Amino acid sequence: MAAPVLLLKEGTSRTTGRDALRNNILAAKTLAEMLRSSLGPKGLDKMLIDSFGDVTITNDGATIVKDMEIQHPAAKLLVEAAKAQDAEVGDGTTSAVVLAGALLEKAESLLDQNIHPTIIIEGYKKAYNKALELLPQLGTRIDIKDLNSSVARDTLRKIAFTTLASKFIAEGAELNKIIDMVIDAIVNVAEPLPNGGYNVSLDLIKIDKKKGGSIEDSVLVKGLVLDKEVVHPGMPRRVTKAKIAVLDAALEVEKPEISAKISITSPEQIKAFLDEESKYLKDMVDKLASIGANVVICQKGIDDIAQHFLAKKGILAVRRVKRSDIEKLEKALGARIISSIKDATPEDLGYAELVEERRVGNDKMVFIEGAKNLKAVNILLRGSNDMALDEAERSINDALHALRNILLEPVILPGGGAIELELAMKLREYARSVGGKEQLAIEAFADALEEIPLILAETAGLEAISSLMDLRARHAKGLSNTGVDVIGGKIVDDVYALNIIEPIRVKSQVLKSATEAATAILKIDDLIAAAPLKSEKKGGEGSKEESGGEGGSTPSLGD
Repeated sequence: MAAPVLLLKEGTSRTTGRDALRNNILAAKTLAEMLRSSLGPKGLDKMLIDSFGDVTITNDGATIVKDMEIQHPAAKLLVEAAKAQDAEVGDGTTSAVVLAGALLEKAESLLDQNIHPTIIIEGYKKAYNKALELLPQLGTRIDIKDLNSSVARDTLRKIAFTTLASKFIAEGAELNKIIDMVIDAIVNVAEPLPNGGYNVSLDLIKIDKKKGGSIEDSVLVKGLVLDKEVVHPGMPRRVTKAKIAVLDAALEVEKPEISAKISITSPEQIKAFLDEESKYLKDMVDKLASIGANVVICQKGIDDIAQHFLAKKGILAVRRVKRSDIEKLEKALGARIISSIKDATPEDLGYAELVEERRVGNDKMVFIEGAKNLKAVNILLRGSNDMALDEAERSINDALHALRNILLEPVILPGGGAIELELAMKLREYARSVGGKEQLAIEAFADALEEIPLILAETAGLEAISSLMDLRARHAKGLSNTGVDVIGGKIVDDVYALNIIEPIRVKSQVLKSATEAATAILKIDDLIAAAPLKSEKKGGEGSKEESGGEGGSTPSLGD
């Protein structure tokens, strides 16, 4: 009898075939189920507590999956899909994960009918391609040639409202103010494209948070705000027609890299040493003054003696500014970052109409307005606590991405689950023309799409199944814009009339992210998990569930 062959390292677990596939599907479905209740304008929040005890309360899908520290490899594929969705379009992360979970749930039913995974994958790909082909036909192209026109602003307002309606940050007058700020910020940085759309660089929109006051106290600054104060009491607090030196070099005597000692034998030597240090710093300040700078913004430190000389020259200075802010200042001010002060020239300076220190709440901040590149804007958020401010920032980022998406591709779709229902109906018609077992996979894709309106009906307080039947019946009659008015708690024939709309770019990416994640999981038929490290074993980790041990066991998503 031949000796057994040891192929894998001792302690390695292996799950193969349908067991591996079902284990992975279960993990992905578990994650989708966790996010299910966060979908839509009445979606519930999750409270996430990290290993340091920091608390995050949010219903933002991207934040939830990033902060959950998920361990199961299949569930991680859904996390990557959510991250891709967030990076590409900044919205629709919850929808992408929920749809991927629904696709896998429907695929599991097909597997029970002994349909091979490759047939399901091919069917899903055909359904996805057909859905992408149908989306522009079911959408409405909008005219946004003049962003300052009432028609364009009204459309942007509807998009922003749909995005922000699912967030808890504000309502009424506060929500209107946030929407106005987001629209003004986007309009300010938008650049026309030859095809009729607009390119929007969100890097030019900076968001700062300052505790105190309420959301209604938030302001949009056409320029930049630095969460710093002027370094010396003798410096001016306000400079008009500012010529700004942006430094990433320190205005101080830097310590040598090698260890050095100076032997001093008399008080005169101490004085000479200090005088030389003072002269070195004065020369740097004189150089900046000679090129015309009346404002200095430094990434590194500014020595006390240098501060004194700057104050005597009437130069306003700010130190230890974040690198990301330094790079934004370079773009906004038309400046060049100065790394060597002795080589600085007047051409390196940036320009702004006004640089001023102002009190915001209990702190001071430096406002830079009327920058050379007028495209740069800063949203300064106010709020009662850090958690509210963090959620407000996430919400505004989502709204900014939503508006950018509609400007890049000016086509809107009906929201409230209307587009998913219409796609599902059209895909079932398409499935009949395909035939074979792939027809079943295309129909399963259509069924999965209906999970979105089903969840929206649930969160609106409606009876889910009867609502879905009603929605299907209305769409069959040709009412293609019928959807769920979640806030009103009812089904309506025209969601456009209630401003429930979505950018086509977001919906296309949701379909792409969900389909790619689901098909990637369906392709896996072998799960090989290496033995956990000894330190993990001592900590009680590395169970069969976490390492994908026994097929069909409940997978663990986290630690």
